[in-house]
Amino acid sequence: MRTLRLAFVALLAASLPLASSAEVTAGYIQPFAKHDMIAAANPLAAQAGLEMLRAGGSAVDAAIAVQMVLGLVEPESSGIGGGAFMLVYNPKTKQTTSFDGREVAPASARPDMFLNAAGKARAKSEAIPGGLSVGIPGVVGMLEMAHGKYGKLPWAKLFQPAIKLADEGFPVGPKLARTIRNFSRGASMPDIKTHFYHADGTPLAEGETYKNPEYAQALRRIATGGAKAFYTGEIAQAIVDKAQHAPLNQGGMTLADLADFKAQEREPVCGEYRVWHLCSMGPPSSGGIAIVQILGMLQRFPSSQLQPGSLSEAHLFTQASRLAYADRAKYVGDTAFVQVPIAGLLDKDYIAGRAALIDPAKDMGTALAGDPPQKHAAYAPQRSPVLHGTSHMTIVDKSGEVISMTTSVESVFGAQVMVKGFFLNNTLTDFSLDPVLDGQPVANAPAAGKRPLSAMSPTIVLDKDGKFLLSVGSPGGPAIIDYVTQSLIAMLDGGLTPAQAIALPRQLNLNGQTRLEKSPENDALVPQLTAMGHSVVVAGGEASGLHGIKRVKGGYIGGADPRRDGVVIGD
Repeated sequence: MRTLRLAFVALLAASLPLASSAEVTAGYIQPFAKHDMIAAANPLAAQAGLEMLRAGGSAVDAAIAVQMVLGLVEPESSGIGGGAFMLVYNPKTKQTTSFDGREVAPASARPDMFLNAAGKARAKSEAIPGGLSVGIPGVVGMLEMAHGKYGKLPWAKLFQPAIKLADEGFPVGPKLARTIRNFSRGASMPDIKTHFYHADGTPLAEGETYKNPEYAQALRRIATGGAKAFYTGEIAQAIVDKAQHAPLNQGGMTLADLADFKAQEREPVCGEYRVWHLCSMGPPSSGGIAIVQILGMLQRFPSSQLQPGSLSEAHLFTQASRLAYADRAKYVGDTAFVQVPIAGLLDKDYIAGRAALIDPAKDMGTALAGDPPQKHAAYAPQRSPVLHGTSHMTIVDKSGEVISMTTSVESVFGAQVMVKGFFLNNTLTDFSLDPVLDGQPVANAPAAGKRPLSAMSPTIVLDKDGKFLLSVGSPGGPAIIDYVTQSLIAMLDGGLTPAQAIALPRQLNLNGQTRLEKSPENDALVPQLTAMGHSVVVAGGEASGLHGIKRVKGGYIGGADPRRDGVVIGD
């Protein structure tokens, strides 16, 4: 099956002309498209989106089609039972807006919901499976809101590719097969076992055909009845029943919780980096704030010191990252519940003061949060376990409209329970499981009606004239911020194409150890970074799934993370 998939991807790439030699370094086959482009995590999902673009659809239309297929072919990462953030660039106004489809805690949520009988936070792995961790899904409501503003094709049409695939079946891809095989709890969770295991107890293998008629039927209901058919009626009742009667960790979600859900259109968080203007997601995501902070701190240093693979880039980047993650842990949460000092955290003088803490020759060790020049409450820094169940796509249509969308069920297979053929999220474990630390409340503590903190960072960069330049985003839990920012630096300071930047070995620091993805380039940095005081950990592979698109002369080029099953296609 891997050979077939690679052949399919090669066929798609071969149907596109290559970018000009000025844009591509020898050895990198770089897809080029004149009119529109999709970078997404699965070839079947990307094809569904391209079908909508060819039918005259917008980037938002294509994103809806891509998401519905991803929920079928990559269900471990995202789906209609989860949440998402979407940025949209409007070429007519040169403005960027964001749509918030983050899951919301039900009315039954309370600050101590993840504490054990002794008043201590449970292990996240214990709190995830079942109904307690399930937030009110936000993807469907968010996509309907975005479609109402930017859609061109009929809503129902956007569901047809996913319905057809779910009914007729598709060959299980490498990532899904690998995930099923390596997911130790799978055989003990009834829904996973029913859908992804044979009667003899063996998991579905790569290349085997998987059908999901339940999912097809759910999509038909939503295609006909809109988001209302998801948040009320039969689907909503099934979600409530599963949350309340899950085999583990029963939750308290009600029909009223689902019926009351509302997506939000929000102003993105934006900032300047050298000659570029970039926008990303604001709270309840920490991504935009942290990215603008990291880049703002690194403006103090010339681009020559931020070249990909260099010792200076690895050191300076991880130092700025330490400082941004320290602020993230202490100050950021849902602005409906927490007084997040956004303007203070993005204040140029404040960022310059944080940058001054960076020693070009020595690791600073664990960074402390700063004191931004804006009123804020006293909070304790939270702890952020790293789990991965997320996907990213970016799309540009013939009008120049661009979307950057990160979508998630939070952990692998979400809460590990399914309804109507889709997984429910475990996003409530993105709250701090400790509502109070060291006698102080945590900004990201659970509460009824609250959106948990996220690191999802769909990002769009504009050139000095306000025109779209590039878009990028990634899965990866809290590490998303570093994945995205490292790629931005590689493209903006290093001049790499999206494909080159996305393929780079990862380097990150979430205000702890410096984590390097194992590669010859990173291996060479270990002794040098260690001599500078870094505590270095080299891991076998990072869980990034970056996708990016860049505007070039005459069209677009793109990149898909080689660590996953993604592709870049276009016309």
